[in-house]
Amino acid sequence: MEVYLDNSATTVVFKEVADLVYKCMCEDYGNPSSMHMKGVEAERIVKRSKEQIAKVLKVNEKEIYFTAGGTESDNWALIGAALANQRAGRHLITTKIEHPAILRTMEYLQSLGFEVTYLPVDHKGCVRLSDLERAMRRDTILVSMMYVNNEVGAKEPVEEAGVLIKRMNPKTLFHVDAVQGFGKFAIYPKKCGIDMLSVSGHKIHGPKGIGFLYIGDKVKIKPINYGGGQQRGMRSGTENVPGIAGIGLASKLIYQELEEDTERMHALRSAFMKDLSMIDGVVLNGPDAGEGAPHIVSASFRGIRSEVLLHALEDRGIYVSAGSACASHKHTVSDTLSAMGIEQSLLDCTIRFSFSIFTTREEIEYTVKVLRELVPMLNRYTRR
Repeated sequence: MEVYLDNSATTVVFKEVADLVYKCMCEDYGNPSSMHMKGVEAERIVKRSKEQIAKVLKVNEKEIYFTAGGTESDNWALIGAALANQRAGRHLITTKIEHPAILRTMEYLQSLGFEVTYLPVDHKGCVRLSDLERAMRRDTILVSMMYVNNEVGAKEPVEEAGVLIKRMNPKTLFHVDAVQGFGKFAIYPKKCGIDMLSVSGHKIHGPKGIGFLYIGDKVKIKPINYGGGQQRGMRSGTENVPGIAGIGLASKLIYQELEEDTERMHALRSAFMKDLSMIDGVVLNGPDAGEGAPHIVSASFRGIRSEVLLHALEDRGIYVSAGSACASHKHTVSDTLSAMGIEQSLLDCTIRFSFSIFTTREEIEYTVKVLRELVPMLNRYTRR
C-alpha cells in the first residue's frame, strides 16, 4: 500500500489541471505578447486564470500577478514594498516561525539597513496580538505574517492582525504568506486588511513553478524583475501560460467543495492525533485537534531520529517529511519548533504528516498500524 502524507511539500496535480497544462503546452502554445491569433489565445488563457483566482479571493483581476512560486512572491512582496516605502520608515515586523522565503529575505533587508522585529509565538505556534501591538511603531512600513505555519499547522490570527495594524497605522502594509492556507480557508484580502498575499500552485494540486502575488491596487511596490514589461511592467518575463492556466483551474477546483473537504480532513486529523497520542514516547506539537489547519500534524517520537523513522516508514510505502521541504537536505534546527519552546531532545525526532483532499481513512489507519509496529522496535534498537 502506498500512502502519501507529505502534501505540505507538494501535492498530486488534479487530472483536469494536468490535461489543461498539456493542452497549453502542445496546442495553445503561443506567446501572450505575440500579436497573431496564437498569441491572442494565450493571452485569453492568462486573463481567464486571473479571473478564476480573483473570483475566489473576491478581488480585481488586475491585482493578480503571476510568479514562479511562493518564494518569488514572498521575495517580491518584502523587497519590493520595503524599497518603495523606505522614505516613510525602515522598520519591518515578522514572526520567528516564518518560511525561509520570508526569514532569509528579512535578513537580506537587514543587510540593507532595515530594522526587523521578530515576534515570538506561544507553545502552539501562534502569534500573540499583544506582542504585535507592542512592536508596531510610527516608522513600521511592513508586517509579514504567514496564514498557516508549514511545519505544525498553526493558524495565525491574520484577520485580527489586519484590523490591529490598520487601526494603529493605516499606511503600514500587511503581507500574508498564504502558501499553506490558500485552499484550506476562505481568504478575502480586502476584508482582512491584507495588502499582499502569496500563493503557490503546487500546494493546491496545481503545477510546480507557478504562483501568484495579490497586490492591492493602492499598494506602493517596486518590481524586482526587469525586462520586457510583461504584467503591466510589474513582473517582466514571458508568462508561463501552461502553469498560469493550471494554477487558475486548481484555484477554482480546490474551493468548489471547501467546507466538505476541510471538514473531512479535520476529522482525519483528529482521529490520527488521538491514535498517535496512545503510542508510547509520542509528543504532539502545535494546535490541538479541531484547531489550526486541517491538514498538518507534527509529532515527535522520543529517542528516534526523524531521518531513521522517515526511511523506516518509506520502506512500508508511507511518505512523510522531517519538516519543511525547503530544508529537507540540511541538518538544521527548526526555527518553528525552537520558537515554540519544544524540548531540545525532540527537535531532531519530529515528523510532519500532511494530508490532502485525497487522503483516506484507510491510509491513516494503515499509517497508525505501521507506527505501532515500528516505534517500539526502533526504540529498542536505539537503546542498544
